[in-house]
Amino acid sequence: MHKVEELKIWQKSIELTKLVYQLIKQLPSDEKYGLLGQIKRSVVSIPSNIAEGAGRNSKKEFKYFLNIANGSSYELQTQLIILSELGFIAKEEMKSIHKLLNEILKMNFALQRSID
Repeated sequence: MHKVEELKIWQKSIELTKLVYQLIKQLPSDEKYGLLGQIKRSVVSIPSNIAEGAGRNSKKEFKYFLNIANGSSYELQTQLIILSELGFIAKEEMKSIHKLLNEILKMNFALQRSID
């Protein structure tokens, strides 16, 4: 349906994934299977679902996977807030990630509206 590599939302979500992976390198190793694992799953889910939807044969299916990516974005947002609230990462360190995540959320909503 779409060339996923050309979708700006997919490109930005790949960039987000790289930034989050760099950020979580700072986390204590005892969080490896707890919050850290959940964060990795959430952030990887965003570009993965955009790609899966782009590869589907209908607009309805594409929109469905964009909805999943949207849910993963909010899940990631919550997990990053928890990191900050627990004192693992300073709020200042996450500003660029939050900004990019909010941009992706807006792009996702706009793309979904354009599909209707």
